[in-house]
Amino acid sequence: MSEVKVNKISPRSGTNLTVGDNADVLIIPNGVTEQVQSGGSIQVQSGGSVTIASGATITNSGTATGFGESYNGAVNWSSTIKTGTFTAASGTGYFCNTTASAFTVNLPAGTAGDVVGIKDYASTFAIYNLILSPNGSEKIGGIADDATLSQAGLAVTLVYIDSTRGWLVTNSGLQSEAPQTYSANFLVIAGGGGGGYDRGGGGGAGGYRNSFNSETSGGGAAAETSANFQPGVTYTVTVGDGGSGSTSAGAKGGGGNASSISGSGLTTITSLGGGGGGTGQPALRTGTAGGSGGGSGYNNPASPSGGSGTSAQGYAGGNYSSSTTAGGGGGAGELGEGSSPYGGGNGVASTITGASVTRGGGGGGHDGSTSNPPGGTGGGGDGGRDGGSNSTAGTANTGGGGGGGQGGTPSANGADGGSGVVIIRVATADYTGSTSGSPTVTTDGSDTIMLFNSTGSYTA
Repeated sequence: MSEVKVNKISPRSGTNLTVGDNADVLIIPNGVTEQVQSGGSIQVQSGGSVTIASGATITNSGTATGFGESYNGAVNWSSTIKTGTFTAASGTGYFCNTTASAFTVNLPAGTAGDVVGIKDYASTFAIYNLILSPNGSEKIGGIADDATLSQAGLAVTLVYIDSTRGWLVTNSGLQSEAPQTYSANFLVIAGGGGGGYDRGGGGGAGGYRNSFNSETSGGGAAAETSANFQPGVTYTVTVGDGGSGSTSAGAKGGGGNASSISGSGLTTITSLGGGGGGTGQPALRTGTAGGSGGGSGYNNPASPSGGSGTSAQGYAGGNYSSSTTAGGGGGAGELGEGSSPYGGGNGVASTITGASVTRGGGGGGHDGSTSNPPGGTGGGGDGGRDGGSNSTAGTANTGGGGGGGQGGTPSANGADGGSGVVIIRVATADYTGSTSGSPTVTTDGSDTIMLFNSTGSYTA
């Protein structure tokens, strides 16, 4: 084999240099740099090849044609994240971040074979949409109007075909098609029950479910397993209101409303509302079951009992022990009291927000003595007493039960239960910032905490 060693081969005229005939092979070995000057090109005849040795680098500072954009719908993805309205260029894919607001992508004037790619960067298209706007009177899918991308995690590739159909979607997918999950700890507390009327029992605390830091759930249960959140999925957070205190002899205290976290692929996490307190009327003295049970109304002459709690959520309400007293509502941490001082059951402390806070106390039952029965620690309202102060409501966003109404003359209403709360804690590295319902967002160490005092959502 002959060998020619030169540093440079230049064409006699023009800018094209042809190497060999139809079976030409151009081999660029290690350590050798081949450069094409501005305006030049490399052409290999039919049947020929160019071999680049292992470890070599190809650097394109010009325009590459015939490698995909106009032939198979491929794009080169830009690493610059788009956060506001811009005009796309053919052959380029864009990661679009609508976390702050919706915006528009203006498509370029189309030539057959042009291609543009779009990807939902933060999985927020469902909250803030991305608008695709065709150039002038051109069309998207045969319609001369804007198109809206509104599905979280969506990616689309569009190719321009002709003036009749314009830009057509040739490929699409969702981030959920490559599912990945991350851990989310939770504390879900329902609304507390309302207290009973006229020597009424205290309302039970809202159901209490916890997964954080091996701290207990309600009813003495161990902490639950944390949830797994899937990126791009919106998780709905429902915060239950407290039950209404009874305002007549014909009704027990109202039950609290459930709180929950729900979303695609997640077994819904639901805490039940606290049970309402029984009244002083013979047929309505038994407390109502709930997350924690409502306390019994006073005994004369029956022997009423407190309502039952729910396993792994809370305790039962207190039974009567005297003809002039009523039972306290059950708490997340203990039974409602059926003997002096007839207080509500205590709640449970959690450090999920970074500080220890006790929630889920039962409401105090009525007492005929000279002191108001106390609500359980963690937001339970005090019970009423004869000839003295009336009951108080459960504390908002603790799931505390309302106190039972005083007896005697005049008879008094039971107090309302406190609303619930939902708290979600995730690693800050996983937190997307995509929420609704205005949760309070804080950090603790390497984690971010979302505290929902009202219904809202979080998109993972």
